[in-house]
Amino acid sequence: MTWWLMKSEPEVYGIHHLQQEGTTLWDGIRNYQARNFMRSMAVGDRAFFYHSNAKPPGIVGLMEVIETGIVDPSQFDPANKYFDPASKPEAPRWDCVRLRYGRSFAGMLSLESLREQFSVEELTVVRPGNRLSILPVSEASALRILELLGESA
Repeated sequence: MTWWLMKSEPEVYGIHHLQQEGTTLWDGIRNYQARNFMRSMAVGDRAFFYHSNAKPPGIVGLMEVIETGIVDPSQFDPANKYFDPASKPEAPRWDCVRLRYGRSFAGMLSLESLREQFSVEELTVVRPGNRLSILPVSEASALRILELLGESA
């Protein structure tokens, strides 16, 4: 099992949306590095749900990868804001994964708290200016995050 941190703006799609829906397709990723991270995910991997562009931003919950290798349907829909006219059904550029709600944490672990507890080498999200929406998290860092939240794996 691998750990990830996946960012979403709470007004666009927050942990409360995932809790209500149970599962979601994590689509609309239009950064090649983030897409490649998603391509390396496996069923059973866990991901921290991170509310970005929030006051304060931070980790609010946990998800599990339940399906991988899905062609992102939003790339083909001209009405979708993630439409990619260069992507064709016979040669899609963008993939996505399906995630299942795990749990919401009682409190948020804010970016400020993460910066106090982790170095950039330990947790990439603490790097100033980091805007990548999907990041790998080492097992040691994941376990420390859970400990800081008073949670267990």
